[in-house]
Amino acid sequence: MAGASGIEASAISVLKNAVEFDTGGRFTEALACYREGIQLLMQVMKAGQYHEQYHIAKGSTGHSYKTVFSKFIDEFLTEVQVEDPYIRNTHQIYNFLRFCELLVIPPARVRKISLVTGPDEVNFQQQKSRLNELVESLMKYEITLEINYTTSLHDREIRFNNGWIIKIGRGLDYFKATGRFAIGFCDFDLRECHETTVDIFHSKHTKSSAST
Repeated sequence: MAGASGIEASAISVLKNAVEFDTGGRFTEALACYREGIQLLMQVMKAGQYHEQYHIAKGSTGHSYKTVFSKFIDEFLTEVQVEDPYIRNTHQIYNFLRFCELLVIPPARVRKISLVTGPDEVNFQQQKSRLNELVESLMKYEITLEINYTTSLHDREIRFNNGWIIKIGRGLDYFKATGRFAIGFCDFDLRECHETTVDIFHSKHTKSSAST
């Protein structure tokens, strides 16, 4: 866990003591430290201070959208907000489509997806047409896709209204191109990745306008 400080640092210290006591056979002290450490971690979660970071190495595999996002998708998820300035050309729109496919499968009960992205300056009408086709497709699953275009967006962020916030340095576009008949073309767990960083946050205070 990156950036541990305050309550997080205290929790880590107490839990390290617990492990040392446990290893040394001092089980009473270990139990007390485990309890204290868990209570401190719960305080971190309740305060919305949870933060985890991991690195996707250049050329690595095993980082499909299902692998990265499925652990955050549960029956409490009803709305997803995606901010990514580069859902523009063909492969980027396909990436967004693959991400949306995760949201139509139980246990998720998503009813609204909001996308904020940048307009394709070369062929905006093609971009708009392809995304509108996805709008119509999601309607069959009783999911509303709302799309807004802006030229001032720079950050990349995905917010789930069950509290999870995921920030990926490259947004959804972290897969390397591959041949159409090469391994990894269909199964993205087998597709090589560009180097990027994934930051995961949780806050019980995440706002949502979705109806349940």
